[in-house]
Amino acid sequence: MPVSLAKIPSVDLFRGFVAVGRRMSITLAAGDLFLTQSAVSRQIQGLETALGIKLFERSHRAIRFTPEGEQLFLAADSAMQQLQDALGVLEDSQRQRPVTVTASIGVVGLWLLPRLGAFQAQHPEIEVRLSASNHLVDLRKDGLDIAIRYGQESTMPPGATRLFGEDIFPVAHPSLGLTGLDPAAIARSTLLEFEGDPSPWWQWNAWIESQGWAGIKPKSVIRFNLYDQLIHAAIAGQGIALGRGQLIAPMLADGRLVALPTPCPGPKSNKLYCLIQRDAKPGRPVQILIDWIRGEARITDSTAAR
Repeated sequence: MPVSLAKIPSVDLFRGFVAVGRRMSITLAAGDLFLTQSAVSRQIQGLETALGIKLFERSHRAIRFTPEGEQLFLAADSAMQQLQDALGVLEDSQRQRPVTVTASIGVVGLWLLPRLGAFQAQHPEIEVRLSASNHLVDLRKDGLDIAIRYGQESTMPPGATRLFGEDIFPVAHPSLGLTGLDPAAIARSTLLEFEGDPSPWWQWNAWIESQGWAGIKPKSVIRFNLYDQLIHAAIAGQGIALGRGQLIAPMLADGRLVALPTPCPGPKSNKLYCLIQRDAKPGRPVQILIDWIRGEARITDSTAAR
């Protein structure tokens, strides 16, 4: 008849017993367990005392099982091996499972990917999987760890933390020779317009009207439904774009794009980027990536503030 769980001695005692039984040597077992010989001997004595039976016969230079000890070892060794195998599978799955981040296509391409090399250099042991999507997803249902989402703060779910806001202003490649915007510059230029967001700060008509230039028409317009494509077109010198300062800061810094001042402020965005995590207390690899993203966001925010 099986005994209750409460009567089973500590697993530490069984670990010492199995290690000695596998080696038939207290010295070798102590090496396997990174313990002293006396510590392993105390574990065996503790198990014998707890069970009220003798497990080993000891001589000057050798030990051997008692009949009761051999019977217990066959069961304990099998159970310990199953536990080792199960823990090994869990450890492998934790080590190999990538940390998955979902964000919009523009954020992945323009903000996250250019920085990710630095994270991988710091943490080569953490595998990261990026899921670029402009659609909202259920992190738990889809097996994702982290999301970077864009919108008004009031629309963010509970637990979301702010990463950075957005400053929007006209930008162009230096080859266009523009240093600012005026009606003449608009009239001879191609405007690159983002159709992925109907907000006024993304509409060239709203920007033109905010400057008091109603009625001024550009030479042409090219429309984009993906923001990163619009920025790549601007870098290629295909026209003037409305740029998110927080996402294009590296391009402004290295001269691939230049900001074009306007006489009056344009429409101001009331949206921001937030981080959403699936688990309140995530595992260590996920937490490390969350902390890194927040750190990079603080740099982005402080750079934009200057």
